[in-house]
Amino acid sequence: MKTTRLEAFSDGVIAILITIMVLELKTPEEADWTAFSQVGPIFLAYLLSFVFLGIYWNNHHHMIHMTHRVTGGILWANLHLLFWLSLVPFCTAWMGHSHAAPLPTAFYGFVMTMAGTAYYILKTTIVRSQGPASPLQAALGSDTKGKLSVMIYAVGMLVAFVQPWIATASYVAVALIWLVPDPRIERRMQEHV
Repeated sequence: MKTTRLEAFSDGVIAILITIMVLELKTPEEADWTAFSQVGPIFLAYLLSFVFLGIYWNNHHHMIHMTHRVTGGILWANLHLLFWLSLVPFCTAWMGHSHAAPLPTAFYGFVMTMAGTAYYILKTTIVRSQGPASPLQAALGSDTKGKLSVMIYAVGMLVAFVQPWIATASYVAVALIWLVPDPRIERRMQEHV
């Protein structure tokens, strides 16, 4: 099976998730800074999650373009990733409305940890289906950035019970790590054009 259907479905799911999140944003009742400060944590949680979903969408796009065919295992691994990403609007709203209380902030970290793990499983499934000469494996190498991200999410999840703002800062750090474009896959794609 070709990759176009998998990519189109995944793009649609991520677009819907972003739409659901923005619909959760309510405008302040008054037109002053005090009113905005009431919704500020909700907006900041939305911003962080929007960036994360954008990062997943971007990297998923590149990864699928390095995939030549889709197997049943890849389909299931992709659904596994989409399941965890589908929880992002829920955990974003909970963390934002609670003003980063410990449990919602830890749950946010749990969902991000699981999404990062699911992405790693999808990548591994694709590499295995492509065999030892996998162009995706050649492009990603040891994938230190991906593994480090999952570890930071997991530590943030645990730290959230002690200091939620440090946990939130660790989630922001992961986003900043991924905002720096990773040229490895694009370079490999150019070589195979």
